[in-house]
Amino acid sequence: MSFLVEENPAKRRFEILVDDALAGFTAYQPRGGLLVFTHTEVDQRYRGMGVGAALVRGTLDQLRERGDRLVPKCPFVAAFIERHPEYADLVVAEP
Repeated sequence: MSFLVEENPAKRRFEILVDDALAGFTAYQPRGGLLVFTHTEVDQRYRGMGVGAALVRGTLDQLRERGDRLVPKCPFVAAFIERHPEYADLVVAEP
């Protein structure tokens, strides 16, 4: 199984493809140079397979590369960052 995480700016979300099929996304709202993550969804067929974690990890890695910061309003993104404190430096308090 191969994962690919890529941004879809037109839909304001990062998407994960599993073997070239859309398996989930994490949605954001741009706000003053930050991305406020509001919702994450994984297709039922891919739940319990680590797809959600791969999606958030791939998203956060891309944000780090770009020098972006985020506000994790989405409970799934917030919980992932709590479990992986190496990403805590990307988080800012909501303005």
